[in-house]
Amino acid sequence: MSADFETAMKDLGGKLSQIEAVMDLDTLRREVAELEEEAARPDLWNDPEAAQKVTSQLSYKQAALRRVSELRQRADDLTVLHELAEAEGDAASRSEAESELASLGGEIDALEVRTLLSGEYDTRNAVVTIRSEAGGVDAADWAEMLLRMYLRWAERHSYPTDVYDISYAEEAGIRSATFKVGGPYLYGTLSVEQGTHRLVRISPFDNQSRRQTSFAHVEVLPEVEEVDHVEVPEKDIRVDVYRSSGPGGQSVNTTDSAVRITHLPTGIVVSCQNEKSQLQNKAAAMKVLQAKLLQRKKAEERAELDALRDSGSSWGNQMRSYVLHPYQLVKDLRTEHEVGNPSAVLDGELDGFLDAGIRWRKQQAELA
Repeated sequence: MSADFETAMKDLGGKLSQIEAVMDLDTLRREVAELEEEAARPDLWNDPEAAQKVTSQLSYKQAALRRVSELRQRADDLTVLHELAEAEGDAASRSEAESELASLGGEIDALEVRTLLSGEYDTRNAVVTIRSEAGGVDAADWAEMLLRMYLRWAERHSYPTDVYDISYAEEAGIRSATFKVGGPYLYGTLSVEQGTHRLVRISPFDNQSRRQTSFAHVEVLPEVEEVDHVEVPEKDIRVDVYRSSGPGGQSVNTTDSAVRITHLPTGIVVSCQNEKSQLQNKAAAMKVLQAKLLQRKKAEERAELDALRDSGSSWGNQMRSYVLHPYQLVKDLRTEHEVGNPSAVLDGELDGFLDAGIRWRKQQAELA
């Protein structure tokens, strides 16, 4: 085996081993087995929503396990192929091995980036909002160009999209658009696109063909998962019973049937005395408590999502520059990643920027 090829394979093998360690393959196999057992339950689809979550998780984890296993097998096969090519002096096989080395390296790098997505919301679908900012009609046109760019990127990867809303501008382009991109780790992947995108070009809307700078803001949020039930452990509540009474203190029940429940972690207190029995009152009070806890949970989630929003101004929060004139360049101002073919980027070739953004964010977190 040539020294260069051997060095490259050693580097790839090391990366793959690190990925396997981060993914914890033994745990992943155990989770797949547990989900397969759950998916085989005859009563699974009695609760369609829960069943959908089980089958979705199973499909994702099986795909993740299969992907890393196939990469390991390809790495092993590639070593054998190159050794045979060298031993037999087979130029065609040697060329095939070099091509496979490049392909395998790209796929391992992509999987390595995926392992960097470990945020609380990273696994969720992404909800993206694009708004035109400074630049008048050019900015509205630019916002529409960005919308097409992201939809083309999703199409390239076979990610389903759902456009929720588009507000069209008067002359051309859009004021804003909101859409969802569905798939594993889409929020974690696309969240690095959040910020102000700047376009420099000869304006197609200027009679004198002057150069125009326009801005559009991209906001990326995780899709909110609906929760219709909150578990309340017995240890988290204190139940007090007392005698219920009517208006003016008139006794309406001679037994201690009224119930007051205190949720110890939050201090929320609910009570019920309308039912005839203590059990009925407790059940009714628990429903009220669960509703209050659900409301509180959603308020906290909204606050967390609001903290993920980025509402910087056009000039002060630029994250990427797209220059179409006087030269051709797309450059990320955070990562320094750049591409000299804006047409390809605007047609959805974003993976290089996404990978660089995810790595940059990880580095920033480690430095903090």
